[in-house]
Amino acid sequence: MFRVKQHSIQIVAVANQKGGVGKTTTSVNLAGELARRGQQVLLVDCDPQGNATTSLGVAKRQLKATTYEVLMGLAELDEAIRSTGREHFDIVPATENLSGAMVELVDTERRERRLAEALSRVAGYDWVLLDCPPSLGLITLNALCAAEHVLIPLQCEFLALEGLAQLKGTIDRVHEALNPSLAILGVVMTMYDGRTNLAQQVVEEVRRYFPRRIFNTLIPRSVRVSEAPSYGQLIAEYDPHSRAAQAYSALADELLLRTRSAS
Repeated sequence: MFRVKQHSIQIVAVANQKGGVGKTTTSVNLAGELARRGQQVLLVDCDPQGNATTSLGVAKRQLKATTYEVLMGLAELDEAIRSTGREHFDIVPATENLSGAMVELVDTERRERRLAEALSRVAGYDWVLLDCPPSLGLITLNALCAAEHVLIPLQCEFLALEGLAQLKGTIDRVHEALNPSLAILGVVMTMYDGRTNLAQQVVEEVRRYFPRRIFNTLIPRSVRVSEAPSYGQLIAEYDPHSRAAQAYSALADELLLRTRSAS
């Protein structure tokens, strides 16, 4: 059974309805960096593709309880929590079964609050990160209803800007109707290539749109960060001296500074 909460837990939804912007990469590596700083971290894989689960080397075929079972009321959250094999870092894994929840939850009572209710009983963590799927469906809605903060990874490409206003509109509606504590924590620019004018222009455009919310840390485009999941490793484990590893380390420091100064 869960212990009574002793302190406030920071619950962060890592969300963007556009695919391929670095949500999972940011979720797993940021979680890993927070854990390396002694923070107790729980990563909840909310994506039916289960990429966060695979990236951390968790074997899916051995799983009995996952995010799907938690959302559908078939298992308690503590039954689904597994160690990642790293100190201070646990995961609620996901498999393709989670895709069924998007249909099965439609006629379910309090369908948008299933994850929030499950997380209300969690204790012993400083951070809960929710790796959302690339859509604005019921699973992402559950994450937004459960979270206090939204972290938005945004690829440094022009088309990525198109969905930013739509996502902000969704977050605003959830804040007004379902979760008044929800707020945008910040935008993380990913796949940044400083050699191109376009990347710099996209960063400046986002800085104009979110002047106080864009993170200063820019996550570089990197082959190494794409290779790491195939070995079940974080970039800090696979290539600790790479620019991407250094960037995620800096992002964790910036995140901790931002949340502490806001509290």
